[in-house]
Amino acid sequence: MNFDLTPDQKILQETVRKFAEKELKPIAIEIDKSQEFPWKSIKRMAELGLMGVVIPEQYGGAGFDFVSLAIVIEEISKVCATTGVITAVNNSLAAYPIYQFGNEEQRKKFVTPLAKGEKVGAFALTEPNVGSDPAGLETTVRFEGDYCILNGTKRFITNGGEAGIFVVFATRDKNLRHKGIIALVVEKGTPGFSVGKHEDTMGLRATANTELIFEDCKVPRANILGDESSGFKVAMHTLDVSRIDIGAQAVGIA
Repeated sequence: MNFDLTPDQKILQETVRKFAEKELKPIAIEIDKSQEFPWKSIKRMAELGLMGVVIPEQYGGAGFDFVSLAIVIEEISKVCATTGVITAVNNSLAAYPIYQFGNEEQRKKFVTPLAKGEKVGAFALTEPNVGSDPAGLETTVRFEGDYCILNGTKRFITNGGEAGIFVVFATRDKNLRHKGIIALVVEKGTPGFSVGKHEDTMGLRATANTELIFEDCKVPRANILGDESSGFKVAMHTLDVSRIDIGAQAVGIA
C-alpha cells in the first residue's frame, strides 16, 4: 500500500503550511490571551477553501478528500490549536453531516455559508450529564405541527458563542434510548435559543466554547436531518469521521 501524498495533496500541504506560519502563528498566543474569536483568519481560510475542504464545489467547498482535511488541520494546529479546532469542527462536525444527511434545500441553505466562511458551524451533542453518548441525551424534543420544540442544555460546544448554524441532537423519548434521537439544524437567533457560560479551555480560549440553552426553542420541522429516527446514525457517523481530523489536530500540536 502506498502511503505517499498525491501531488495535489503535497501542494495543499505546502500552501497551508506557509499560510499558517505567516498569518496564524503570529497571533496564536495573542488570541488565546484575549479569547477573541479569529474571524479575520477564518475569512482568509475560506478564501483558500479551508472551511469546506471535503464539501463539493457546487456548495462552496474545495471538493477534496479526508486525507486532505487531515493535512489542513495538522498544519494549522502546528501553530495554533485554537484555529485548528475551529476549522475541524466547521468542516467535519457541521458542514459535513448536513451535506451527508441533508436534503438539497438544506445543503444550499446551510452547507454553502459554512463552506464559504460566511458563518461557522457547531456540533451540539455533549451535555452537563452526558458525554459523547447520544443514547443518554437529556435534551428533549417534542413536535407541534410543523415545528420541533427543544428543551435542554448543551455544554463544551466549540464555536458555540460565534456559530450561526448548529447541528443539535435531542431525544423525543428517553425510553427509546438511541432509537429516540433526532438530529436537526438550529440557526442562531431562533426564539428560545441562547448562549450560556463561556468555558476557559487551556490553549483553546478563543474557540468560543460555550453552553447552549434551549427553552421551548421553536425549530422548523424541515430542519430535521434525515428522518425522525436518524439522529443516532447521524451522530455516530459524524463522530467517526471527525476523529480523523481531531487526531490530525493532536499530531499537529505534538
